[in-house]
Amino acid sequence: WNHPRFFAYFSITGSGPGVLGELLAAALNNNAMLWKSGPSSTELEKTVLDWMRQMLGLPDEFWGIVYDTASISSMHAIAAAREKIGLQIREKGMAGRSDLPRLRLYMSEHAHSSIEKGALTLGIGLEGIRKIPVDEEFRMRPDALAAAIEEDRRQGWLPFCVVATVGTTSTTSVDPVHDIADICDQENLWLHVDAAYAGTAAILPEKRHILNGCERAHSFVFNPHKWLFVPIDFSAFYTREPEILKQAFSLVPEYLRTAEDHEVENLMDYGIQLGRRFRALKMWFVLRYFGVQGIQERLRYHIQLAQEFTAWVDAHPQLERMAPVPFSTVCFRALPLKLPEGMTLNQFNERLLEEINRPREVFLSHTKLGDDYVLRAAFGNLRTRPEDLEILKKTIDTALNTLQG
Repeated sequence: WNHPRFFAYFSITGSGPGVLGELLAAALNNNAMLWKSGPSSTELEKTVLDWMRQMLGLPDEFWGIVYDTASISSMHAIAAAREKIGLQIREKGMAGRSDLPRLRLYMSEHAHSSIEKGALTLGIGLEGIRKIPVDEEFRMRPDALAAAIEEDRRQGWLPFCVVATVGTTSTTSVDPVHDIADICDQENLWLHVDAAYAGTAAILPEKRHILNGCERAHSFVFNPHKWLFVPIDFSAFYTREPEILKQAFSLVPEYLRTAEDHEVENLMDYGIQLGRRFRALKMWFVLRYFGVQGIQERLRYHIQLAQEFTAWVDAHPQLERMAPVPFSTVCFRALPLKLPEGMTLNQFNERLLEEINRPREVFLSHTKLGDDYVLRAAFGNLRTRPEDLEILKKTIDTALNTLQG
């Protein structure tokens, strides 16, 4: 994952300051479950989260907490959304209840699978998830969302949560959050925004618009361990309704009560975990070392690399770009001059990916857009240099020539 030519997935590139912060946190071995058991870790977590909130331009009323991954963050968002509709699931559970309506959660066809896993974990079930069609740029269609909600209500479902994505995993598309928020307001639904990868880009003033509408969300997540140079794991979760989150998860036995409880926040109350690692320390190290300007310079560089690769793909006679490139991930496929006999275009691209990765000079991944097999190149590693981009191009050309004999 730290190799400069690892382009397969959103790069988890740990920086030196982040590694040192992780090392010190492990040495301190502080359990940040209670304020009393870890006052410094609790306060630093709140400070770091507020710094990042300001860097992204999120509203002051957004309250933050650190979880491990966006999968867990989004699961907590879904749990809070379920708690807010007042079905007494905390008290009575879900099993065997004839009075419990069928719950419905909405996400786009391109939303991350972690949303489905969160719904599974919480007993919503796959039948309780409705995937909304996307437009030609792979963004959720608000008209289709509104129609789906109306249809579900007629059929006896209880809509309760919509998940919008800022930077989908396959193509990094950005859902129209403002329009989705309008629908959520009208229908009284919880809006959760998954910006796990692309949220970091909003640190750039020229990319701040990608979060337009997110200030209206009930919850929001982005992962600094994806594109903010922090070793895995670190997921920043924000909500405007922390009391709902606390209502869903707080359970305090006598042995965890302290004299300060009425004056402080005990972060164990806001999630499934009791034990909590001191994750904020490595984030503090990274922010203090790079600073906002240093982070911006590196993000712009990654976006520049992606744009240079995009220009090369667009000019290549045997390659086709398959999606817009708003950030630093490029989706493309081959359109070979000579397709081997008996091989479909999808089969050719699947073989092409294998041939590109076979020499172990670079590492790419794939996705499917509709019925099309598509290759992905994601730029975000601190160590990637222009010469690494040239090696990627050369490797692709070599693989194309090899497959066409």
